[in-house]
Amino acid sequence: MKKTGIVILIVGLLITLFTGVKFFTKEKVLEIGDIEVTRDKEHTLDWSPLVGVAVMVAGGAIYLLGRKK
Repeated sequence: MKKTGIVILIVGLLITLFTGVKFFTKEKVLEIGDIEVTRDKEHTLDWSPLVGVAVMVAGGAIYLLGRKK
């Protein structure tokens, strides 16, 4: 359980530092016979840094309350 807590804590830190992700998809604009015109469409996925803090708190709790071997 302690390893899981550490991993969740690190993921929470990364979520706090990087508050968004930008990615692209291809979108078909025009198709005439064998000719196809596409464009890249940009999408963003944003979240609050408080989400990362909450994940870090959960990871810390799992680490501290984890069973000792």
